[in-house]
Amino acid sequence: MTTIYLIRHAEAEGNLYRIAQGQANSIITDRGWRQIQALERRFADIPVDAVYASDLYRTCATASAIYRPKGLPLHRRRDLREICVGVWEEKTWGEIAREDPEQLRNFNSALHLWHVEGAETPQAVQARLLAAVRDIAAANEGKTAAVFSHGCAIRLLLAAVQGIPLEELGRTPTGGNTAVSLLRAENGRLEVVWRDDVSHLTDPAFIRGDTVKKRANGLEPGLYFRPLGPEQADFPAVCAGRTPERMDGALVGYLEETPVGVVAFDDRREADRGRGWISLLAVAEPWRRRGYGVQLIGQAVLHYRPRKRDHLRLPPPETEAAAGFYREFGFAPAPDGDAWEKDIGYDPEFLGA
Repeated sequence: MTTIYLIRHAEAEGNLYRIAQGQANSIITDRGWRQIQALERRFADIPVDAVYASDLYRTCATASAIYRPKGLPLHRRRDLREICVGVWEEKTWGEIAREDPEQLRNFNSALHLWHVEGAETPQAVQARLLAAVRDIAAANEGKTAAVFSHGCAIRLLLAAVQGIPLEELGRTPTGGNTAVSLLRAENGRLEVVWRDDVSHLTDPAFIRGDTVKKRANGLEPGLYFRPLGPEQADFPAVCAGRTPERMDGALVGYLEETPVGVVAFDDRREADRGRGWISLLAVAEPWRRRGYGVQLIGQAVLHYRPRKRDHLRLPPPETEAAAGFYREFGFAPAPDGDAWEKDIGYDPEFLGA
């Protein structure tokens, strides 16, 4: 018999910024790293013989909770990846809701009816996950393996093992970030012992004062974005009370048809040092403190990472409230100047071969 701990990745950028990450290589958030630390403490006294993960960054990073402290190699497998969402990849959920509301409804509540250009079918994901886990079980007979995958992929796998048809998938949960499920495998047969446990995120024995609170999910699907048009030249001042001195481009975030925030870029500043500059990030007064500002940060990450910038910078916050907001999402005073910055680069350890 093989014991398998099936584990979802920690909170990653797509979860936080409300972006469909699918098979895109998003990185772990600061909150996600706290989840990983709690997961490491949970597994400190649990024997594990082998560690597997999809070859995507966020699962490899999460797997470090087990393979690093136990001195084990990490086995990367492409067949453990999340479902490919085709043309939805790296779009905001707000954009998807605007462009394809019917298929978004299907994705959320009737996955067997979901179809998007370039995407995998749920049946194909189930088949490859089942084959991968059975292969891992056969290779670790009599041992214990930790297998790291993704929310939708795990949900589909568990439904298949529990005999729940795709038409009834809606009555099954999607485990939270770092949720742990326990499977047993014997003679090619898989059994779910229990599923979707996140007790390590609330148990004092595992969090050690680093409380990981569940974020509200009531803002889905969130904002969609369009370039700032000439007719909106005064909108940055409406949001922030000023227009940035340098602005090489800007995106406006919309809730339905209403503009609620803006993020502006200073592309030339410190480009030679691998730094991307946000010259302005602001949410209009009626829409503040509702969780939209972090989605503007997400657009800045998507803007600068393809331009090979591994740090994101912005002017020092002008108020304590603003400073608290930026600290929450990974910014801190830069050591070399009058700026705050956030690391958005990849750690080579977690990149697939």
